[in-house]
Amino acid sequence: MSDHRTRGGVEAPRRGRAAAMVLSAITLSTGLVLAPPAHAAPAVGIWLTTKDGQSKLARQPDAEFGSGGGNETITVDPGTTYQAVDGFGAALTDSSAWLVNNSPRRDEIMSRLFDAESGIGLTALRQVVGASDFARSTYSYDDVPAGESDYELAKFSIAHDEADILPLLRRAGELAPELNVVATPWSAPAWMKSNGSMVGGELPAHNYQVFADYLVRFVQAYEQAGVPIDSLTPQNEPLNDPPSYPGSPMSPDAQAAFIGNDLGPKLDAAGLDTKILAYDHNWDDTDYPNHVLGDANAARYVDGAAFHCYGGTPDAQSAVHDAHPDAEIHLTECSGTESEDPAATFGDTLTWQASNLIIGGTRNWARSVVLWNLALDPAHGPVMDGACSDCTGVTTVNNATGEVDYNAEYYALGHASKFVRPGAVRIGSNELDGVQNVAFRNPDGSTALIALNPGGAERPITVSWQGQEFDHTLPAGGLATFTWPPA
Repeated sequence: MSDHRTRGGVEAPRRGRAAAMVLSAITLSTGLVLAPPAHAAPAVGIWLTTKDGQSKLARQPDAEFGSGGGNETITVDPGTTYQAVDGFGAALTDSSAWLVNNSPRRDEIMSRLFDAESGIGLTALRQVVGASDFARSTYSYDDVPAGESDYELAKFSIAHDEADILPLLRRAGELAPELNVVATPWSAPAWMKSNGSMVGGELPAHNYQVFADYLVRFVQAYEQAGVPIDSLTPQNEPLNDPPSYPGSPMSPDAQAAFIGNDLGPKLDAAGLDTKILAYDHNWDDTDYPNHVLGDANAARYVDGAAFHCYGGTPDAQSAVHDAHPDAEIHLTECSGTESEDPAATFGDTLTWQASNLIIGGTRNWARSVVLWNLALDPAHGPVMDGACSDCTGVTTVNNATGEVDYNAEYYALGHASKFVRPGAVRIGSNELDGVQNVAFRNPDGSTALIALNPGGAERPITVSWQGQEFDHTLPAGGLATFTWPPA
């Protein structure tokens, strides 16, 4: 950049006149006309993770535009633009926060997760409003003895989160100032529910107003604690009715009414600009989010739809986007699981998540991609009975030994989060048979291209950008990120 500014300053004309005199002398003496020197082709940084784990976000030798051609070609088209990017990350569940905050390697873990220089620079988090299935107890922010109620929310308190969750959220915000937080309740407090329990039962309509008040109080309390909430979803997995951990089914009609009549107006009345995202469940149902987004009353307040990965395919996001082009699309939960052969877990997870979430999710309009637990222990917990018993986290934190493992989820996220920064815009890139890819232009003008070769043989490819090309060979099972500066 300093060279560019110098060329635009005082010294440039002098060098220009000198160069012209030299060229004239050469022309007179030889009869040859020499072209002025061309600008150097931009260097391309390359980072690689392989399915066998031998390379993990490892820097490769740079490539250079102008040095390729002849292979199947990925053409990156900066003139075709799609959605902006909010970030990539995971969920700081009660279980995750307890593990990380009590680890002797707490500071290392947080830096490797959220610092863009020393780590992967995560910029998105999902925060549970109260307890989820990955919590050490069942709790809300307004618990009262059985048979009692608290319609004035006099006993509302986020004190539970001050032990482990909020200190880590504040630290994440220090390391990643552009942090984007989406919050989701698994259940209303027990006294608001039809069965008096956070497990099972529904939220009856006559308690919609007080539940909206409760969520507004949560957003206000978190903001006062130094953690702004960027968006809310009204209910985690509203089509799920878990029998042994917090949950609460909510029909699309009920969600539309709750957003339109209660949550939206109360957020507005409180002067909060927190967005509302509908649905927050699997790809296999587009009718639900389309119904809420298409409801005239709810549409005044709802900003988009959120999806999970446990059923269907990511193109469902595009179907909802096509029906509601102004609605934001977010991918808010997906957990890795241990493979039948544990030795295959790293490779299986890397390939599936890179294909379906990092590439598939963003090619289908996701502004954010958020995985499930940031940390779990070697026994896949702490987790409530009846919930996922083989889920894997972004990290595995063993506080009995002090060991920390950075799992495939960490590297899949890192191939995006470290190089695709908030405010980036997805740009055009053609798909190749057998090589998946997605491209972005960052706010600083740099380009990031993520490419996955899920096959069993290496694949030579050519990358073309603004009429220049370079070649690269993607190893079998290889996930690569290519970056280059502005033209």
